[in-house]
Amino acid sequence: MSANKNLSFDFKFLEKLIIGIGEVSQITGIPCRQIRYWEDKGIIKSLTEEEGKNRRYNYENIKKILLIKELLEEGYTLDASAKKLESRMQMIESALKKLNFDEESDEK
Repeated sequence: MSANKNLSFDFKFLEKLIIGIGEVSQITGIPCRQIRYWEDKGIIKSLTEEEGKNRRYNYENIKKILLIKELLEEGYTLDASAKKLESRMQMIESALKKLNFDEESDEK
């Protein structure tokens, strides 16, 4: 086996990955109640648009939840974590746009 494997990341798969709040809780270790609280505060947003429907989350939300958890464990308050989260997500989005642009340029 080659140690220099191509480890491409399937972003299209991640866009399709949508799971319920119970699964998010199991994956992240964050109780459902706390996830709902963060959503009520506007820190994360479920894909569910109708009141009373089961909350569904995508990969971006799971990533946000894990980042908030990490920041809280580092001693940040929830408000400070939310601000740092927003900053980090902007940096990630910018980097992904650059990667996508670079890939499109390479294909030409």
